[in-house]
Amino acid sequence: MTPPISRRDFLVKSALAGAAAPLLFDQTITASLSQPADNLKINIFSKHLQFLNFQDMSEAAKEIGFDGIDLTVRPKGHVLPDKVETDLPLAVEAMKKVGFSPSMFCTAVEDATNPVDKKLLETASKLGFKYYRMNWYKYNDQQTIPQLLDQYREKMAGLGKLNEKLNLIGCYQNHAGRLVGASMFEVWQILQKANPKTMGAQYDIRHATLEGGLSWQTGFNLIKPSIRTIVLKDFMWEKTNGKWGPKSVPLGEGMVDFKTYFKLLKDNKVDVPICLHLEYPLGGADQGAFNITVDKKVVFDAMKRDLQKAKELWAEA
Repeated sequence: MTPPISRRDFLVKSALAGAAAPLLFDQTITASLSQPADNLKINIFSKHLQFLNFQDMSEAAKEIGFDGIDLTVRPKGHVLPDKVETDLPLAVEAMKKVGFSPSMFCTAVEDATNPVDKKLLETASKLGFKYYRMNWYKYNDQQTIPQLLDQYREKMAGLGKLNEKLNLIGCYQNHAGRLVGASMFEVWQILQKANPKTMGAQYDIRHATLEGGLSWQTGFNLIKPSIRTIVLKDFMWEKTNGKWGPKSVPLGEGMVDFKTYFKLLKDNKVDVPICLHLEYPLGGADQGAFNITVDKKVVFDAMKRDLQKAKELWAEA
């Protein structure tokens, strides 16, 4: 008698099995990957799996081939800040059931003196998390850029002290646009007073390429000693209605020079947690939607494809 199909099989295996061959792992290519690629550990950003509950998210990430989850613990995230004490343990329990250890989490933390931020970090620390991405700071018209950077340096220093007590490492992500940190020199500036062992940078090559153009390697060299986590994603410039703008695309299809970048990581022995982001259209999953407009397998296939591509590019670097 054939045993009944399990929830996990229904959720993940049937979805993945329905994909076309080009979107699945090519066994020939996978077998040819070099040892460094096989050792490349990649987490998935849970923002793109927010249409699933904790257990289904964990099972899908494991089945696809990821080594862990970068969990969103922020407003509109998998875990909301005001529910961190009740929901974060549940998320961790689900992750551990599939063999994942809590490591990376993404927050809106800004200030060590904020009771909500402090409680969130304390709870995550007790559950075994290690690396978190904080919120981005903003500029305003009331103060000069140097004045604001001075204030943010102090806030970063305060977070560094709290992190030291909690055995955490905070990361400020460089991001394209008008927020603080589009330039690596801004990120470097606000880190100057913080404990380098507990406060660093989350290096995003997509945003670094978008803002840095041909000089992104200069910014990389500047921030290299402070890199504590890494984000992988890609983009290209596109002209729409006569106006140029960035367009997110699958990994390896855009302007990011991954071969040069990965060679830099290898040559400089930058060995830190890595997280994969997928910000090109995926029925809302790209933007963290809780209800998506495409079949789950479309999202799963995209994740498998980008994960495989990252390993191929790593092997070639």
